[in-house]
Amino acid sequence: MKTKFNFEAKTSKNPKLGFKIHALVFLLVTPIIFIIWYLTDTTYPWPLWSTSSWAIGVLFHYLGVFVFRKNRI
Repeated sequence: MKTKFNFEAKTSKNPKLGFKIHALVFLLVTPIIFIIWYLTDTTYPWPLWSTSSWAIGVLFHYLGVFVFRKNRI
């Protein structure tokens, strides 16, 4: 039997879970990106662009969930 887990349905009902997943993926993928950069060509620090952009996205996700949340009934 296959288990179906719909991330969209879970995260839309629980925005805190959506943020936690977003932050966890960010924290797990960022070191991998820097390892790839270190093992290939370190002349230009290209991971800084993707990491900083993604960090801004995580920051706005945090603000949307915890700071500027709508009053829900």
